[in-house]
Amino acid sequence: MSIENPMKLAVTGAGGRMGQTLIRIIQATPGATLAGAIERSGSPHIGQDAGELAGVGHLGIPITDDALSVFVGVEGVLDFTTPAATIEFAELAAQARIIHVIGTTGCSAEDNAKIDAAARHAVVVKSGNMSLGVNLLGVLVKQAAKALGEEFDIEILEMHHKHKVDAPSGTALLLGEAAADGREIGLSQHSVRVRDGHTGPRQTGTIGFATLRGGSVVGDHSVILAGEGERITLSHHAEDRTIFARGAIKAALWGKGRKPGLYSMLDVLGLSDQSISN
Repeated sequence: MSIENPMKLAVTGAGGRMGQTLIRIIQATPGATLAGAIERSGSPHIGQDAGELAGVGHLGIPITDDALSVFVGVEGVLDFTTPAATIEFAELAAQARIIHVIGTTGCSAEDNAKIDAAARHAVVVKSGNMSLGVNLLGVLVKQAAKALGEEFDIEILEMHHKHKVDAPSGTALLLGEAAADGREIGLSQHSVRVRDGHTGPRQTGTIGFATLRGGSVVGDHSVILAGEGERITLSHHAEDRTIFARGAIKAALWGKGRKPGLYSMLDVLGLSDQSISN
C-alpha cells in the first residue's frame, strides 16, 4: 500500500487501552490511516475525537457506535474486543467485504464457526497473538514437540495483568495447538487446564496449562518441555502492547487484495507450513 494512497482502517473498542494503542500506531505507520473508530453503545467515549483520546491530536474522526456506517467507508477493521462483539463485527465486515483482523481471545467453538462462515465472504486474519515473536515461538514449539516426542512432558505457563478475563490466554492456546500439531494429536483431547487435590501421576502425552494473573503484566509465556534429567524452556515476554498493534496493522496491509478466507499470523509472516515449503 503506497504512502500516497494509505489503507483506510477502523478500530473497534477505540476507547480501550488496546484501541488507543492501535490508533497511535496506525497514525505512525506509513501506508495506513485511521478512517473510523467504534465503541459499544453507551460508552462515555461516543462522540469524542479518536485522535484526541489516543493522544495523537485532533483527527476529525468521532467515535461512534454505528459500526456498519464505518465499515462501508474503510478497507479494514482491527478488532480486539470481546467474543460477542467480534461475532457481530465479523458479520458486518463480511457484508462490507472488508478485511477483518481479529485479536480477540476467548472465542468458543460456536463463535469460531461463525467467524469461519464470515471468512467465506471476506478476508479474516485471526490469531491468539499478533506479535512476530510469539508466532515464531509457536513454530519452534511445534518443531520441538515433534522432535522430542512423549518422552518430554509439555507444560505451558502464562501470566497476564489482573484485568484479563479469559484463561488460558489466546497465546497459551496458540502455543498448545502448536505443540499438539507437532505431535499430531488433538489439543482438546490432551490438554489439562486444572489441577487440584489428589490428581495422581501426570498422564503421558498430555499438555498442561498454568495461569497466573496480577499487576500490569502485558503477557509472559513459557513452554516447558521436561524430560528425564533435562528441561527445555522456550519463552516470550511482551513488554509493550504496541507489538500487537504493529502485527495487526501488518496483517491488514497483507490482506489487501487477498481472496476471502480465514488466515493466521503465520500466513502473514510466511511461517505457515505451506509458506515454508514453498
